[in-house]
Parts: sequence; C-alpha cells; structure tokens
Amino acid sequence: MKLPEIMTIEEVAEYLRVSERTVYDWAQKGEIPSGKLGTAWRFKRQDIEQWIDHHLAGEKKKSDLVPLFLDNVLKSDRVLLVESATKQEILDEMITMMSEASEVKSKDELSKGIYHREQLMSTGIGLGIAIPHVRLRSVKDVIMGAALVRDGVKDYESLDSIPVKLIFMIVAREDQHAQHIKLLSQISTRLKDEEQRKLLMDCTDSKSFYLLLTGPR
Repeated sequence: MKLPEIMTIEEVAEYLRVSERTVYDWAQKGEIPSGKLGTAWRFKRQDIEQWIDHHLAGEKKKSDLVPLFLDNVLKSDRVLLVESATKQEILDEMITMMSEASEVKSKDELSKGIYHREQLMSTGIGLGIAIPHVRLRSVKDVIMGAALVRDGVKDYESLDSIPVKLIFMIVAREDQHAQHIKLLSQISTRLKDEEQRKLLMDCTDSKSFYLLLTGPR
C-alpha cells in the first residue's frame, strides 16, 4: 500500500486495519500524531510510521510485549458455535464468556464498553465478519473470544449489509494500544483469505475452529 505524505482518517484506518471511528477517537484524545486542516483531521505519513514503530518495536517492558500469535490471547474455551442469534444475543453470550476470564474484573463494565462502542459505529467490517472491541482500565491483559453463527446475524449492520457469521471480541487494558493494533491486524490479515473464511464458517465444532484460526498459515 503506497501511502501519501499527508493522510486522511480513511487512509489511516485502512493502513492500521481499524475503523475510522477508532482513528477519530485516537486523534481526539491525542493518542495518535495528528493535526487539523480546517475541521478535518490530517496525519503525516512519517509521524504515523514512527508512531507504529514506537508501539510495536518493543519499547514497553517485557510484560507488555505485543502478542505474536493468536493462541497467546485466544483460548479454546472462548470459542462459541451457535446456529442462530440476534446481535444482542450473541454479544451478550460472548460478554458472559469473556467475563469468566481472570483478565476481566467486571462483566458490567465490559458490557457497557462493548455496547458503547457499537453505538458509535457498528463493528461489522464486512465479508461476514465483526470485531467488537474495547479497552478498559480494569482489564489485566488483552484477551480475545470468537464465535461462529452459522445462519448469520442479520441485524448486525455490517458495512456491506452481509449477515455476520464470524465474530471476534477483543478486550484489552486501556494502555495496550500496541497489542490492540497488532491483534486487529492479525485477524484482518488472516480473514482476507476467502478460503480461510469459508473453512472457518464450515467448522462443526469449537475445537476445529480454534485450531484452524490459531494454527500456522
């Protein structure tokens, strides 16, 4: 991807593989180098690349290093397979599942964070995929859960209006920007492959789904 010297929110979002709303929030909070041209946010390519290097080049203490593999953050008991569900039903089920992990201290805070994020902008990114995600101060470390809804979630409001079948919920600590970006990037990269998406959607049990997602490419 050839980047312009001065980038828009849309270009930064595509480059980092996060939503435009996430980039906007980062800019508003001063968490990413940016400036305003009139009322529009603009980003210098060089600043963005240095910002990424800073977060991903191991400048954090050892306990905060970016996870390199999906199986660092996704465990086999955090994979759900259901035949059908509404958006609220599957999100509630995943929130309950995630809240049982030792890394999550408050189910109520997690639920409020996930639904607040959905109110800002749906996390249905298209191609039958959704990635609800949140960063919370009370979370101990980044974790992920996954779900396959075989009949598709028709009311998820994804970007391309295709019913969502694959859902990946990411929960991170408030200061874990690097881990958050890296994990979003890993999931997005894997699921760009149409064959990989089809294999995951065709899984009949959670164990095979987990092994397929976390296994070597």
